[in-house]
Amino acid sequence: MSLTPADTTSAALPPLAPRQAAKPQGASAPGAGTSAASAPAGGTPAAPALGVASVSHLADKLAEYLSPADLKKVKEAYRFSDEMHLGQMRRSGEPYISHPIAVAEICADWKLDAQAIMAALLHDVMEDQDVKKEELIERFGAPVAHLVDGLSKLEKIEFQSQIEAQAENFRKMLLAMASDVRVILIKLADRLHNMRTLDFMTAAKKRRIASETMEVYVPIAHRLGLNNIYHELQDLSFSHLYPMRYRTLAKAVKAARGNRREVVNKIMEAVKSTLSMAELEADVTGREKTLYDIYKKMRSKHLSFSQVLDVYGFRVVVGSFADCYVTLGTLHSLYKPMPGKFKDYIAIRKLNGYQSLHTTVIGPYGTPVEFQIRTQEMHRTAESGVAAHWLYKSGESNPSDLQQRTHAWLQSLLDIQQQTGDSAEFLEHVKVDLFPDSVYVFTPKSKIIALPRGATAIDFAYSIHTGIGDQTVAVKINNETSPLRTELHNGDIVEIITDSSSRPSPTWLSFVRTGKARSAIRHHLRTINLPESIALGQQLLSQALQTLNIDADLPAPLVERLLNESSANSMDELYADIGIGKRMATLVARHIFGLIGGEAASMPVEHNSGSELDPVTICGSEGVSVQLAPCCLPIPGDQIIGQLRRDQGLLVHTSDCSQAKRQRAKEPDRWIAVRWGTELNRRFDCRIKVLINSERGILARVAAEIGESDANIIYVGMDEDKDNVLDQLRFTVQVKDRVHLAALLRNVRRVAGVNRILRERN
Repeated sequence: MSLTPADTTSAALPPLAPRQAAKPQGASAPGAGTSAASAPAGGTPAAPALGVASVSHLADKLAEYLSPADLKKVKEAYRFSDEMHLGQMRRSGEPYISHPIAVAEICADWKLDAQAIMAALLHDVMEDQDVKKEELIERFGAPVAHLVDGLSKLEKIEFQSQIEAQAENFRKMLLAMASDVRVILIKLADRLHNMRTLDFMTAAKKRRIASETMEVYVPIAHRLGLNNIYHELQDLSFSHLYPMRYRTLAKAVKAARGNRREVVNKIMEAVKSTLSMAELEADVTGREKTLYDIYKKMRSKHLSFSQVLDVYGFRVVVGSFADCYVTLGTLHSLYKPMPGKFKDYIAIRKLNGYQSLHTTVIGPYGTPVEFQIRTQEMHRTAESGVAAHWLYKSGESNPSDLQQRTHAWLQSLLDIQQQTGDSAEFLEHVKVDLFPDSVYVFTPKSKIIALPRGATAIDFAYSIHTGIGDQTVAVKINNETSPLRTELHNGDIVEIITDSSSRPSPTWLSFVRTGKARSAIRHHLRTINLPESIALGQQLLSQALQTLNIDADLPAPLVERLLNESSANSMDELYADIGIGKRMATLVARHIFGLIGGEAASMPVEHNSGSELDPVTICGSEGVSVQLAPCCLPIPGDQIIGQLRRDQGLLVHTSDCSQAKRQRAKEPDRWIAVRWGTELNRRFDCRIKVLINSERGILARVAAEIGESDANIIYVGMDEDKDNVLDQLRFTVQVKDRVHLAALLRNVRRVAGVNRILRERN
């Protein structure tokens, strides 16, 4: 999207006269409350002047950068919004129009264009006043209407739950944002004003809205580089989630400021004097931690309040790129730098475009002092992120690096949407990507790739291209072959090895971190293995229906009602959802029981638990819809149990597996009875451990005996005993069943030098 700076000829919107008294109405916006007054640090929002809403301040801001023609369009949008919201009041008693005006003012601070300001003023008319999109297109043009539509909730669609409705709202908003980032900027402004004015809500609603803000909107603000909004939303959410802790910290910070003033002034004078002597023009300011940052650091590092406040922060803004590094050297000559406390975010900028030099030095009295060094342009980007584009970058023909990074992330939202089954899953994938911490790794051609902290080689492969991720078979990290689940670290050089015949494994879902990788793997498992999932789901539902004495061959009218109420397009889709663990067969069976006249709702769940169903038969060759758990590696003859995992199918454990016992205690409804089939025409992996005397030729003798026992060796490793008395040989072998394994163990036990042999499980 390209926006051209408008003419700065002054014009003004007419001031809004005092409104006539109107009947109070509950505010429709999630956080409707008081005025747009911002709460000072550690304080409470200023009391609003009730009964009057003024637009003059907004008009003054817009006149600074919009042309008279644009201002005329904004005036029309304002008048229409004012008319639509006439008589509607906020919970505080203010006219509702004060909220759209406040949202538009926040957008005006970013110098957003006239279309965005108009959309900000109109953002609630579709949702609250049932204005149709077609009417907005006719009055204000398609771009404005599309922005308002992207901001409106989906009130007219029936959802199975509040959670599903909320997830669908986020999905729509984020997809609209992917095509036009102004959607999320207006939405963040809307949420910021609602959070500033949350005091008139009930305690429960405050907590819900604050939790939603912290979970979704705060990381989005950080991802887009909107630093000021990011910190303010954090503090506002903190104040409503933990009001007692917030007030206690605010009081402590206020008391500590006076005690710190002498040290701060001494450092400030020394730094300014030193930079002046070096002929560096710089703006030096103190930088206080936000209350939430203090709280988070106390919690994560188990520090006391005094320990957190014992670090002084300063920001140095200089004239040029080169001056940043000269300033760094000058500060290091003034105070000794702390080893390992220097970060160069100029050479390798953060995902959200942030650039600065960070260094920590030992200041006067032995106290740590943190410095951030940046240029004025870097400072604008650090404070306003992608929103800085409209004011400072719009005249450039080529997109900035920040614009390119933002576009790449927004495009990934579209990729995730195409591969995602439902809104809740889409939101889950997006949340995974909204991590503030990142690692920076390199391709073999030295291209920098930024990934969330904890990302693996598989995440790296999918970040390059979905096709590369799907076909990954091996990885080299720093020229050494490594497991695919290896966690990446800053500076790693990663090379992906692919095979056109390779396909994603369900086990990858247990360690990938990015939403793009997770959605691509799940998409593959759903589509490529659809016949297997349908067959498994049909078997599970049939068995669940049998326990309720219902014929699995359902009549057509019943099938039609079931599909309508379950939002499935066909029985195959319903079966597939059951087969991949997205729906529970027992719950679907109970729903069917209710549809034919039974009292399904009153039936206890225990009567339909997996233990009472006929066991599902496992042959071991079903494909990826049925997996053998890597923690216990069950083989025929073992007592087994199955776990239905969401979007991953059936995972088979041994009944005595410790990991299965822990997970079964958390989600008992996801476990079903399974049994081995009679026709097993494959071999199964099994781990064994052999304790041996450390002597020459022992490995060869043991390996030969395993081969003589008609077993395949697919892995061998050796661990040396600490006391150098016994060594441990570890094998992964392929056997037919428990009888075959028992014979192998007996044969190996007779080898000279073998002290003990046993089957090994994690």
